[in-house]
Parts: sequence; structure tokens; C-alpha cells
Amino acid sequence: MTTSVQPSRVRILAMMMVGLGLLATGAMFVMLLDQRAASAQDFSAVPAKVNFSSPELNLKDLSGKPVSLTDYRGSVVLVNLWATWCPPCREEMPTLQAFYEKYKDDGFVLIAIDQEETLEVVQPFVDEFGLTFPVWLDEEYEAERLFKTMNLPSSYVIDRDGTVRLTWIGGISKRNLEKFVPDIILE
Repeated sequence: MTTSVQPSRVRILAMMMVGLGLLATGAMFVMLLDQRAASAQDFSAVPAKVNFSSPELNLKDLSGKPVSLTDYRGSVVLVNLWATWCPPCREEMPTLQAFYEKYKDDGFVLIAIDQEETLEVVQPFVDEFGLTFPVWLDEEYEAERLFKTMNLPSSYVIDRDGTVRLTWIGGISKRNLEKFVPDIILE
């Protein structure tokens, strides 16, 4: 009689192992779906609402011409601090370009300020992405010091009166640009 009981125990154990295997496989499948959903979601942070005067920032553009943030008073300016080696910076550039094209006729300017790189490094990046907004060089990290950040990308929306109203640390998505910036542009 013991021989007839043992096969049923073996079958029960085998069925339990198969069941646990199926549960584990299902759990892995659900985790993979969650990861896919997370990667398909908005990658950017939500901006913080702030209220401080824009710093006095004087740099040079890609042609070597001196430029200043004060030259853009009366416009809404999105200042984006970035570098060519920064993956989220690369990822957000097409979104920033499209947003700039959409709102530039409404008094909106996007100024991309590259941190610590030379023209020889930055110009091919600008050409690759077809950037048409102003790009400035900041080889000494002056913008990072004045905006009090050490993170790339970092972005700041300055209203027409020179007050910084929004700040982002991290990449910006189309959804968050459209949700937060047009209200400032159209004020």
C-alpha cells in the first residue's frame, strides 16, 4: 500500500511545483508590464513653482557674440542648462525644439546654455538636432552658480518681468511643458 500512496504524493508535489512555477512566471510577466508602462510614461519631473528675480547672466553665443538674459526682458524665457554627454539632455532636445517652434511667435524664447563644453563639441550636437533656438556656451559653470544648481538638465521659466516662475530639475516632457508653460506665455 505504501507504493500507491507515494505516487500521489509525488503528483501533488509536482502539481504544486508547476503551480508555483506558473505563479512565479505570472509575477515576472506583471513586473515586466509595469516596467514597460513606467518607461512609456512621462519621464520628466513636475516643475516647482518659484518666485525670485532672474540672475544677471552674461555669456557668449555660438558665434562668440556677448549675450545677456536682460536682453530678453519682455519675453518669456525658458533657460535650459545642459551638456552633450547628458542622456536626459539629449532626450529632451527634440521636445524643447518643437515647443520653441510652436510658441516663438508668442514672445517665447528658449535659451539652451551648455555647461563647460567648447564650441567644437557643442556645434555638432546643435547641427545633429537641428536646434534653432539660441544656444550659449558656459565653460565656467556661471549659470549653474547663479541658478544655484549642480544638476543637468535644469530648466527655469522666466516671465516677461524677469521673475523666475518655474524650475525643473531633470528632463522635461512635452506634456509638462504644455501643462505649465503656456499660461505664463499667454498672460
